[in-house]
Amino acid sequence: MFGSAVFVGKGAGSMEIGIVGLGKMGANIAMNLKDSGHRVVGFDMSEAARAAVETEDVETVDSMAGLVSALGTPRVVWAMVPSGPITDAVLAELFEMLDEGDIVIDGGNSNYHDSVAHAEQAAAHGIRFMDSGTSGGKSGARNGACLMIGGDRSAYEYVEPMLDDMSCEGGLLYTGRAGSGHFMKMVHNGIEYGMMQAIGEGFALMEASDFDYDLKAVAHNWNCGSVVRSWLMELMEQQLGEHPGLEDIRGVVDASGEAKWTVETALDLEVPVPVIALSLMTRNASHIEDSFANKAVAAMRNGFGGHAIHTK
Repeated sequence: MFGSAVFVGKGAGSMEIGIVGLGKMGANIAMNLKDSGHRVVGFDMSEAARAAVETEDVETVDSMAGLVSALGTPRVVWAMVPSGPITDAVLAELFEMLDEGDIVIDGGNSNYHDSVAHAEQAAAHGIRFMDSGTSGGKSGARNGACLMIGGDRSAYEYVEPMLDDMSCEGGLLYTGRAGSGHFMKMVHNGIEYGMMQAIGEGFALMEASDFDYDLKAVAHNWNCGSVVRSWLMELMEQQLGEHPGLEDIRGVVDASGEAKWTVETALDLEVPVPVIALSLMTRNASHIEDSFANKAVAAMRNGFGGHAIHTK
């Protein structure tokens, strides 16, 4: 009904896909799929971003209209742009340009409520929409991502061979109706916040102790057979090697929207998530150079117990 391409297993078939957004993730996805034998056409407003993937033999165009016209039907377009207004604008433009039966995949970190709305907008144009939670960072995008796909089932079945090529082994899951992919990724990122906070606090305790630990060696040891072994622990070892003692790094941690959405959703569903919530609050607190709340706590401790106040 929607095409006659024949697929014979991972890496063996060939499809066409347009990718809107050639930043760190989009560019690596484009190269991943190109290396798997698929025809990739990329578009980005940035000429430099287009030029960068062209050096890797990825075809590019300089307009959204050019992207749409370059693809055979049914067209498959993957949007990999920042969530919120930019994603809204890109998808709205695509919905106006594409034809009935075409497929749009939002692979960014959109709020799942937005993805439900985008699916309804797409359906009004006869377009099949999917929301993809995409994990694994830049290396995953390049070498095999973890994909959590919600949305139109027929669209998923059509592009599944290509998604299988793009993902790592076991890293592709169809999650159900529109919004479910981004909901799953939202929860994933909330868990990630809590795990990173626990690792950070553990290393802070090791660093503060009277023992002379080689923290890079500690990370390596813990990542070899221990219960807490993980990619995050591997990254901790790597970063401690590149930044000994982390002395050149300020303790300011940015917070993306997903953990905030996770906590808000947990409140709506009355599901307790104290670890995720506290890890988010800790990140927010890291941006306050001289916290008034901490000043207030110090002042109160001085008032009731005579504890020292550290003045400027």
